[in-house]
Amino acid sequence: MLRDILRGTGVALVTPFNEDKSIDFDALASLINFVIEGGVQYIVTLGTTGETPTLSREEKLDIIQATFSFVANRVPVVIGIGGNNTAAIVKDIETFPIENAVAILSASPYYNKPSQEGIFQHYKALADSTTKPIILYNVPGRTGSNIAASTTIRLAHEVGTIAGIKEASGNMSQCMQILRDKPQEFMVVSGDDNLALAQIACGMDGIISVAANSFPKDFSLLVQAALDGDYDTARRYNNLLLRGYDLLFAENNPAGVKAVLSELGIVKNQLRLPLVPLSAGIHNEVRDYLKTLK
Repeated sequence: MLRDILRGTGVALVTPFNEDKSIDFDALASLINFVIEGGVQYIVTLGTTGETPTLSREEKLDIIQATFSFVANRVPVVIGIGGNNTAAIVKDIETFPIENAVAILSASPYYNKPSQEGIFQHYKALADSTTKPIILYNVPGRTGSNIAASTTIRLAHEVGTIAGIKEASGNMSQCMQILRDKPQEFMVVSGDDNLALAQIACGMDGIISVAANSFPKDFSLLVQAALDGDYDTARRYNNLLLRGYDLLFAENNPAGVKAVLSELGIVKNQLRLPLVPLSAGIHNEVRDYLKTLK
């Protein structure tokens, strides 16, 4: 079951850029090694943390191929394929080189604000286009609409290749409804780093994390301890990282992650417009915080 394969910490990779804003593939290799050596269970490439709205189709194809090459079968890979044009996403699913991926992560359509029936039919169309498992991604703070618990449960029960959800609504009641009513094999993972401990305690299977780019070892140990029921250890790591979560999302994502990774010498502090690097004041706070982790 996908739920067993992806239990633990997944990391939604950033896309490293050079000063000229081209993709820095050497840095991508270094980042992949950093997070795998840090203990993450799997990698998500082309998630929204990877600034996918600013990537061309050709760049996405290059990143997929490079990711598989750099991962070299050490951990499973999930590919993000989403958007707000259902037909275009279906075409991408049918034509992207996803053979070696264990699943597709697809965010609910943004801006359109579809009804719950529209969301259901959107995901059903995606599922009908592939035999790959699909992981729903609910992040209403970015998409402008919420996948209701009832819609998630309907998809989980009625559409065979809908295999899980990354829940980033921040609504604990909604998350608990999904955990109560889902099929046994349906995977539920957190999409909120600062809620992962509490959500795993409620029954989630782990997380697809932003923070695991920056703090893979500590964050992976936190998640594993929580999954093992060792909440004293999990709380200790979570308390250590609480300030880090705030700094990563202080201005925009992934500016916080790239600030940390640039301080660690792994990627350059480069983003594509409309995103910009952290302001000098917050970046200085990042430097000070990193000293507390050593």
